[in-house]
Amino acid sequence: MIEFTDHVVNEQARDRAVRRCRERGIILPTFAQMQDPGRVPVAIRDELKTIGLWDVHPRNLFRISWHNQPRERGGLYGDVPHLLLPPALTGVSAPIAMLLGKWFPTGAHKVGAAYGCLAPRLVTGQFDPTYHKAVWPSTGNYCRGGAFDSALMGCTAVAILPEGMSRERFDWLRTIGAEVIATPGCESNVKEIYDKCWEIRRTRPDCVILNQFDEFGNPCWHYHVTGAAIADVWRALPRQPRLGAYISATGSAGTIAAGDFLRTLAPHLRVVAAEALQCPTLLNNGFGAHRIEGIGDKHVPWVHNVRNTNAVAAIDDELCLRILRLFNEPVGKAYLATQGIPAALVDLLDCLGISGIANLLAAIKTAKHFEFGTDDAIITIATDAAALYASRLEELRAEHGAYTATQAACDLDHCLHGTTTDHYKELTYLDQKAIHNLKYYTWVEQQGKDIADLNRLWHDPDVWPQLFAQVTRWDELIAAFNAQVAGA
Repeated sequence: MIEFTDHVVNEQARDRAVRRCRERGIILPTFAQMQDPGRVPVAIRDELKTIGLWDVHPRNLFRISWHNQPRERGGLYGDVPHLLLPPALTGVSAPIAMLLGKWFPTGAHKVGAAYGCLAPRLVTGQFDPTYHKAVWPSTGNYCRGGAFDSALMGCTAVAILPEGMSRERFDWLRTIGAEVIATPGCESNVKEIYDKCWEIRRTRPDCVILNQFDEFGNPCWHYHVTGAAIADVWRALPRQPRLGAYISATGSAGTIAAGDFLRTLAPHLRVVAAEALQCPTLLNNGFGAHRIEGIGDKHVPWVHNVRNTNAVAAIDDELCLRILRLFNEPVGKAYLATQGIPAALVDLLDCLGISGIANLLAAIKTAKHFEFGTDDAIITIATDAAALYASRLEELRAEHGAYTATQAACDLDHCLHGTTTDHYKELTYLDQKAIHNLKYYTWVEQQGKDIADLNRLWHDPDVWPQLFAQVTRWDELIAAFNAQVAGA
């Protein structure tokens, strides 16, 4: 059966979690508070004024929100941080807005997806922080978010990620006290991560696997929190354009679930999945290794509502790395400032990590494919920022030498303005069904899911709304849990 985590299953484990939170002063935010921080109590806001964004402090659970002020310390809440990218940069007339995950704790929005998986299990007694360890299988940011959330919520984290990920990820995970397991390969080696999870299930009964690829708490968080944040950004855009498209790298298929929410506001919205051209799983059942860190491939996540995905854009990872240099090398930034791009915006382009750049390229492809103009807004996400990829920039410098103004001109002209609509596919009903059917090989054959559930996720029109609606009950459980922690 498809798992719903909206009821208490173990009162004793829940009571132990209550005691742990009382001992450590932990208060859990509701999804409603993460969506609208105006609901956060004044006393908690006052505490946040003295707490750094990345501090391992339980009140930073209340910074799991898109509305954080862009400050390293003491910031509260405001408008959703985002960039509105002009035609001088993108080469298209359609406005492209990009939400910035940099201003979450850990510098990436994955703390939200991880919270959406752990919190419901904590308040229902399915996770006992005095016994269980939280296992976070990931290609990067999710296990970082899970390790951070675990530290704030009084439990122990086990982070699993490919050995080929950036050095910064491993260094930070160890500093926060997580057990770190490196699996063979790179971004696209997700099966190796799953294999490690099966080994842990067999040998470590104290571990609970919180797999973002099949935990519905992941897309539920994005549906309610990211979806609402995107709507806020859209409504604030100049001249109030139509919402033409929403772009998201698929990865774990959590972020793309915001498209399900947005379609309730804009029924004609196109939801576009971005992936690496070097591993075009959704585009043509492809496989391979790639360098767009943060998006795992070679399978379709269990939690991906493929019927709500309208197109696929495959992005060349080489273009992403060239733009990474353009946006971050001093010579590249200086060149952009000479091309009619406001200096204030140029200074903020380092807010885009590699997957954010891939999303930007997919947004440009989408604008050109659908011939969007000034009245059609495209909104996408920068999951993280370039600060998490400093070692990649060092490697590129060592490989290609010093960055020059000539190279910057070539990269702006070719990689951005010269973006084409190749490797782009609108999905028919049968295309969508073919992608959904790929779940069989990973999830039924390898991971033991029930084929009846696979069919239900495709055929039952009520199942996805029911899954997203769990959040209402979760908030009730979180409120009751907090009241018990406070002794009310």
